[in-house]
Amino acid sequence: MGHVKGIGGLFFRARDPDALNAWYKERLGIGGGCSADDSVPVNEWVWNVTAGPLVFSAFKGDTDYFAADKQHMLNLRVDDLDAVLVPFRDAGEEIITKPEWDDPAVGRFARVHDPEGNPIELWEPPQS
Repeated sequence: MGHVKGIGGLFFRARDPDALNAWYKERLGIGGGCSADDSVPVNEWVWNVTAGPLVFSAFKGDTDYFAADKQHMLNLRVDDLDAVLVPFRDAGEEIITKPEWDDPAVGRFARVHDPEGNPIELWEPPQS
């Protein structure tokens, strides 16, 4: 029997896909042609990521963890939350943090939104 080895892509609708793809590249360094692993050659269609934990979970339809009018929330694992938030602060974009989200055993969290209002949770796992 074969085994699923990871997520191979994330596809979602956008009013302006080119602008939204550019925003993700500029603000977060993710998307086709980006790499979190400098040892892997860059490919214009692929974002090379580093291995690590990934939570895959459905939420109840009435969850208040993210906006009721959104079907998904992207969670991105980061190595330095404060540094990743700098471009958002520099651009004057809203950053949401809540003390109850952070837990030394789980990590630190912040929430931002892309230009089309999609929620993005940034997660810095605890240092091992």
